[in-house]
Amino acid sequence: MDPTELHAFVVEDNPSLCETLVGTLQELTCVRVIGTGHTEAQAANWLSQHMSDWDLLVIDLFLRGGSGMHLVEGLAVRASWQKVVLFSNYVTAGVRKRGAQLGVDAVFDKSIEIDALVDYCIRQCVLRGQALARGLNGAGDAPPARRPIPLPAPTSPPA
Repeated sequence: MDPTELHAFVVEDNPSLCETLVGTLQELTCVRVIGTGHTEAQAANWLSQHMSDWDLLVIDLFLRGGSGMHLVEGLAVRASWQKVVLFSNYVTAGVRKRGAQLGVDAVFDKSIEIDALVDYCIRQCVLRGQALARGLNGAGDAPPARRPIPLPAPTSPPA
């Protein structure tokens, strides 16, 4: 296990888009996707059980079951090294503003900003590597200890 890799959780209700996004991030960046959720409830449940196991959370706004924005609202407490990204087809100035108010680190439009998301992830990988070299996680804290996380079997969204 590479200590500089970013452990990510992806919340996306479209299975083919989720698979493509996971593949893209894992192929082009140091991101390792350790889980996915298709609904707000699935994601909230996973996050409550793995509070310090993730470094990057990629969330779609509109989910078949719930809302990505509601999920973000529930993330009031997270570690300084944990980054939250909204990734949606419905990015507006209002979404960007609300995301910023809730502490979202970045917002990307699925239809035109996939390259920007990849660049963002690469930058986070570089920053993590630099922080680990200094013995920090970028916020003055010790980097999180990595423990193996069993990858769950893929789940299908409800029909």
